[in-house]
Amino acid sequence: MNILIADDEAPARARLAALVNELAPAHQVVAEAANGEQVLAACDQLSVDLVLLDIRMPGMDGIEAALGLAARVDPPAVVFITAYDEHALAAFEANAIDYLLKPVRPERLARALTKASALSSDQQRALDNATSFINASYRGGLLRLTVSEVSVLRADSKYVEVWHPGGIALTEESLRAIEERLPETFLRVHRNALVSPSRIRALQRDSTGKLLLDVEGCSEPIEVSRRHAPEVRALLRSGS
Repeated sequence: MNILIADDEAPARARLAALVNELAPAHQVVAEAANGEQVLAACDQLSVDLVLLDIRMPGMDGIEAALGLAARVDPPAVVFITAYDEHALAAFEANAIDYLLKPVRPERLARALTKASALSSDQQRALDNATSFINASYRGGLLRLTVSEVSVLRADSKYVEVWHPGGIALTEESLRAIEERLPETFLRVHRNALVSPSRIRALQRDSTGKLLLDVEGCSEPIEVSRRHAPEVRALLRSGS
C-alpha cells in the first residue's frame, strides 16, 4: 500500500513512519502532510491507498479532509490517529475504517494496516455506504465492524452487545435502530436479540422448555421467544 501520513507535528509523523516501516516494510510511506489542504493536494498528485490522518491540524482539519476524500470517485482508506477520543462519531461519519488514540500502540496500528490492505475495490466502494457498519467500543478503543463480522446483537441495560470474532463490543445504538438501518440483515429472535441468519446452527429446548439458539461465533445460547420461533424454524428448514 502507498501510505500518506498527516500530522501537524513533524516528530509525530516521523514516529508513525518508523512504526509503519517496522510493522509492514512491504508498505510505502509516499508522502507526509501537515494539514488537510496538503492531504488533498498530495492525493491529487500521487497514488495513495491509505491516509493515516490526525484530526486536529491548523487550517483544514482531518475531518474536513476525510470528507473531501470521501467525495472522490476512488478515495483512499482513512485511519484517524488523534489524542482526542471525542471525535470518534464524526470520524466514522467521515467513513474512516479505524480510529486510533495517541500514543499509537504498535499492535493497534498493525491491525489497522491489515484491515486497510484487506479492502478490495468493491469493499472500498462500500465505505461510501455507512449502513454497512456498526460502530462500537471495545477494550477502551473504538471499532467499526462490518455487518458480516457480527453474529449476535443483544440488548443489555442501556447498551447493545455486539458479538464479533474478537469478542464482545458495546454500542449505544438500539436494536430497533439497527433493524431499521439494516433491513433484512439480521433476524429478530427475541425482544432483546438479533442474530445473523447465516450463523444460525441449531434450535433446541432446554430442561425448562426454553427455546435456545446455537449461533456460530457466540459462546452462549440465545433465547428465542415463542413469537419469533416460527420464523427461526422456517429458516432452519429452508437451509438458507
